Amino acid sequence: MEPSLIDVRRALHRIPELGFEEYKTQTYLLELIQSLPQDFLEVKTWKTGILVRVRGRKGEKTVAYRADMDGLPITEETGLPFVSQHEGRMHACGHDLHMTIAFGLLRHFAYHQPETHLLFIFQPAEEGPGGAKPMLDSEEFRMWWPDEIIALHIAPEYPVGTIATRKGLLFANTSELFIDLKGQGGHAAYPHLANDMVVAASHLVTQLQSVVSRNVDPLDSAVVTIGVIKGGTKQNIIAETARIEGTIRTLSIESMKKVKKRIEALVSGIEIGFSCQASIDYGSNYCQVWNDEERVARFIEYSQGREGVTFIECSEAMTGEDFGYFLEEIPGFMFWLGVDTNYGLHDARLNPNEDVLSFAVQHLIGYIETL
Repeated sequence: MEPSLIDVRRALHRIPELGFEEYKTQTYLLELIQSLPQDFLEVKTWKTGILVRVRGRKGEKTVAYRADMDGLPITEETGLPFVSQHEGRMHACGHDLHMTIAFGLLRHFAYHQPETHLLFIFQPAEEGPGGAKPMLDSEEFRMWWPDEIIALHIAPEYPVGTIATRKGLLFANTSELFIDLKGQGGHAAYPHLANDMVVAASHLVTQLQSVVSRNVDPLDSAVVTIGVIKGGTKQNIIAETARIEGTIRTLSIESMKKVKKRIEALVSGIEIGFSCQASIDYGSNYCQVWNDEERVARFIEYSQGREGVTFIECSEAMTGEDFGYFLEEIPGFMFWLGVDTNYGLHDARLNPNEDVLSFAVQHLIGYIETL
């Protein structure tokens, strides 16, 4: 007997892996895919990702569906019987559901050949360092280049049965932020002989709070959040180094450039003011998710006409998603899928309602069959 969608989701939930380390996940998905009828399936692997092409009866175009694969470095606190088996790793962003829905669609079309070619993309490393851009540029992907592309993201705040999206900008431009400071360590009793980077980092964090409030147009939107400060080894040792880690999010490319320029100016000021050395690394940068107006309008019209579906035209969000790289080159769209849970994305207690699996699969089967 084939596993149910819930069985698949729970199996994936038990084995979360970080970006480009999704070896068990890839193996499990390949086993599922190989158990399907292969009459019109073609399978390729790319790093820890998978591409599956379903040949259509007419095949006048190719429609792609993308699901991300990686988990997060979070210790799960759900208490579920199918809790993560990988210590310090969790599917806390719903990628286990994303993959399960993609497999559910693939399984349907493996038994019911579609009119058009379909390309199912299981993409690694969405949470970092970013798998979309290198996958997009790969020889394997370019051999099966699609004409349009679709993806979804779970939304904890919406009930099951809710679809939310909008034309144009859906998700923000994002950038990681890593700042390293180096001064002179020493004994806590002799601060005049040292150069304290904990103090320098503290001043810098405070200054960074002015970047958005005093440098970005109030009618625009931006976020600079510092999530980690590291410095020092013992209470009576002056820290020689400190590290600040954060994220930048903006609704426009222009604001991203402006925010980075201002951060660089503040860091230069810290170097002068505290006689230290500083370096900035922007890590992974994700471009905005921009929904193609024609294609998302067609999906919205379809969703609004379906019984049991609640459609919401949502606002843009500061969420980051490397699916934006696909949309830069391939027209398509992303939408929010309600999963009805009290805990938000990246929360150690996230527990989506599994009823959404069959709902999403049936909704998307119907939509894809209209294309």
